[in-house]
Amino acid sequence: MAELTLNEKRLLAALKGMAGKVVDVPQLAAAMEATPEAVVQWAHLAMDKGLVHLDRIVDKAFVYTDEGTAYRTAGLPETQLLRAIGGAGTPLADLQKHPAFKIGFGQLRKKGLIAVKDGVVTPSAGASTADDEVALANPRAAGAWAKELIKRKLLTETESVRHTVTLTPAGASLAAQGLDLKEEIGTLTRDQILSGAWKNASLRRYDIHKLPKTVYPGKSHPYQRLIDEMRQILLEMGFAEMHGGIVQSAFWNFDALFQPQDHPAREMQDTFYLKEEAPLPEGWERLRDMHEHGGETSSTGWGGKWNPDKAKQCVLRTHTTSLSIQYLVNHPEPPVKAFCIGRVYRREAIDPTHTPEFEQLEGIVMDEGVTFRHLLGFLKEFYQRMGFEDVRFRPGFFPYTEPSVEPEIYVNGLGWVEMGGAGIFRQEVTAPWGVTYPVLAWGLGVSRVAMFRLGLKDLRQLYQSDLEWIRNSPVHAPVKIGRKA
Repeated sequence: MAELTLNEKRLLAALKGMAGKVVDVPQLAAAMEATPEAVVQWAHLAMDKGLVHLDRIVDKAFVYTDEGTAYRTAGLPETQLLRAIGGAGTPLADLQKHPAFKIGFGQLRKKGLIAVKDGVVTPSAGASTADDEVALANPRAAGAWAKELIKRKLLTETESVRHTVTLTPAGASLAAQGLDLKEEIGTLTRDQILSGAWKNASLRRYDIHKLPKTVYPGKSHPYQRLIDEMRQILLEMGFAEMHGGIVQSAFWNFDALFQPQDHPAREMQDTFYLKEEAPLPEGWERLRDMHEHGGETSSTGWGGKWNPDKAKQCVLRTHTTSLSIQYLVNHPEPPVKAFCIGRVYRREAIDPTHTPEFEQLEGIVMDEGVTFRHLLGFLKEFYQRMGFEDVRFRPGFFPYTEPSVEPEIYVNGLGWVEMGGAGIFRQEVTAPWGVTYPVLAWGLGVSRVAMFRLGLKDLRQLYQSDLEWIRNSPVHAPVKIGRKA
């Protein structure tokens, strides 16, 4: 048996002669002149050696609220109201004057104890609230009835934890053999070493095989670390970071990206609209002309009448592309390389793969001579730096880019997975602002990358403060996601 610490010996000495008896920890703590918390800790050590049993007992108790206390004396509102209803019935108008009507009437109807006909309230056959009153009087024995009283805020349930210690036969045998309670030394001082006093001291034995207590250092959330990693990769690739508010006008969120005003994505089902409005920027007429007839370009626009009032409406941004077009308006001359990692909002039903708010990575490159091939190169470089070894592209369609593409990465067990959208901004997007050079643009799902990198199956876990998961997640997540054979 492993050597005992002094406090384990003291615990066994205090329990000597009480083999099989259940002893409360506070009683032991008083006898040992220690705190109950310390006694529990020592008991855990002794239990690992089979010398004691330590039991954790949770005691539940019910406490009456002020309302519950009043009802214990006067009866529940439904009981009071039932008493006021005569056997032949009582007019509803008269019953409404009763102080307990507001709560009691609803409870009686809910439990099917009354019937209302022609303005008269009559009790149902055998109507009784006796079980409810018994539950209120003795909630400990009421079971499910007590839960209903808690729901009605007549009771609150409290929990208290206590510990008991029981000496095992092995512990009793060891205690009977006699225990050396000489004070042990766990740390040598300079004076003890110089004087030689350490030679006669009782040194505590150290077990080099025993694992130390786990230390959890402070660290950022795994999702935030991944976002920071993406940001660092893009900065290293020569991109500047752009920022913007989460509230955008429909002008920048939709119209400036050549989305028609009757596009399904602009409906309330997909977008969070706000009551506020934002003024249109200078030069908005050029965008109006682009929508209606193509302006001064070869485009024919969308036709119809463009409504400036609809463009003034404010929304929670549905994508960060609204920031990209504003950045281009403020930086119309090349070269431009910018990105944004920001939260966006859409009306989505919450499930393991969808949430109404999530992060999006937005990027733009504008320069003389950049081509579609450069776009694919930027995307492939980014994903491979993120640990996705196999990247491919397939044609896509988006209202504001042409040609358009959807990047896909290969994930073991899932195969090819689509990760976002990209393309070259159409002339209808850039021409109204005097941008004459090609603009490469992309919007990628950050949370989807995070799920694959962190090995998650439920998107919602990214937004939960699960301390156990945060503590155990490695600071450096694995970066080799998969390779297609």
